[in-house]
Amino acid sequence: MKNNIKYIAVLALGFFACEPEFDNPVDESGAYTNGSADFSTFVAVGNSLTAGYMDGTVYKSSQENSFPNIMAQQFAYAGGGEFTQPSYDDDVNNAGGFLLNGSPLPGFGTRLVLDASQGRPEPLNVTSTIELSSLQAKAYNNMGVPGAKSFHLAFPGYGNLAGLPNANPYFIRHATTPNATVIGDATSLNPTFFSLWIGNNDILGFATSGGIGVDRTGNPNPLAHGPADITDPGLFAATYQGLVNALTANGAKGVVATLPDVTSIPYFTTVPYNPIPMDAGTAAFVNNAYATYNGGLQFAVGNSLITAAEAAQRTITFSAGQNAVVIIDEDLTNLTGFGIPSYRMTTVNDLLILPSSGFIGTLADPADPTSVNGVGVPLADNWVLTSTEVEMVRTARTAYNNAIVSIAAASDLAVADMGVKLEELVSGLRTTDGQIYTNNYFNGTSNSIATVVFSLDGVHPNARGYAIVANEFIRVVNEKYGSDVPGVTAGYYSGVTVVPSN
Repeated sequence: MKNNIKYIAVLALGFFACEPEFDNPVDESGAYTNGSADFSTFVAVGNSLTAGYMDGTVYKSSQENSFPNIMAQQFAYAGGGEFTQPSYDDDVNNAGGFLLNGSPLPGFGTRLVLDASQGRPEPLNVTSTIELSSLQAKAYNNMGVPGAKSFHLAFPGYGNLAGLPNANPYFIRHATTPNATVIGDATSLNPTFFSLWIGNNDILGFATSGGIGVDRTGNPNPLAHGPADITDPGLFAATYQGLVNALTANGAKGVVATLPDVTSIPYFTTVPYNPIPMDAGTAAFVNNAYATYNGGLQFAVGNSLITAAEAAQRTITFSAGQNAVVIIDEDLTNLTGFGIPSYRMTTVNDLLILPSSGFIGTLADPADPTSVNGVGVPLADNWVLTSTEVEMVRTARTAYNNAIVSIAAASDLAVADMGVKLEELVSGLRTTDGQIYTNNYFNGTSNSIATVVFSLDGVHPNARGYAIVANEFIRVVNEKYGSDVPGVTAGYYSGVTVVPSN
């Protein structure tokens, strides 16, 4: 069966997004005021979103468009000082990724680009030139560390090269000492103003892995938390309070950000729940193959093992047209003792992750045409975030955001509500320049490439998206501290990179 999911059917309509043309704003030094804030030493603390991560990595030009760097450039009009970021001068190919002792570091490849000849995102076909063992040992104003969960920021040894694979390569590059902490290096700069956006990875790893991790709610021991686990809200709140205490210890003011609903990003919204096209004859053939399974469900109902409603939920039925996929759902009543597996079809409330687009419809056994993944062979748990798992993520996010808002209020800090901003993107965000931006590359129109604000990894903004993020931070800073720092025009920033071939 041919996979019907098309990444970019619109490439033939134009390889490069058109940049809107606007007059430069009047941004003359001295024309703006800082209000009650002091931007002379601005330090940004967070994860990949702060680092400028996009298209699956951090690379030279992506970092230049990090939202803190954009903010710092605007703060300069109102007394802001120098803003330094980890050096990417060695990123000769502007490709990101890492080498370790001259060899590619597994899991840290080059950035994604759209290959027009293939109509799909691919890693840029060049060699990374960033040698991880070339340590910088320096604290920077941008202390965004991709992959960091909240408690990682205070974890000694998180940037120790000898600690690989448990240490973080991004922090390894610039940790001041092997046992330095991210927050320790950040506060060593004595910030007068800071941004803090942390917590997405405390739920994102669980979500992007299809919910294979564990919800650690009630367990505040960080050593018990795995990469794909949901962080205990109590641990998150205590960690967050500690971070804010450290950043405000010298009287600094700042801005914090709430967490968006990660299930609204393209990584979870691009692949529909019903991506399987089927004709009537094929549907009848497949239904016959599931007849025994469906009959087993009726046996279970007749013996009060499950309700009729659960049997209906689990019944596998295909028809002519678009069809949902068959998945394994561990939250169903366990009937394996009766030889009945935990199968059901996806619903509109389930979220197929972006990588599933290249898996659904392929053959599990190349010699067996009935072994179609998602049809004859149910998808494993890691390909889908079920409705139950979606609620687990949203419950944790609500708890985290409640803590962020409460701690910020107690410390009299500005709050950027990024949850609301992302929700606006789902339906289309109109910026001050009149342009409407979206979160969807894949809606089948040529305009989608020109106006989307997410990068090709489906999780992080592109440069244009980070400009919108920076504007939101600046807006709430101005509102809180009485400054009038100018924003930027998102249309001036680049979108997706398309190459004719790769």
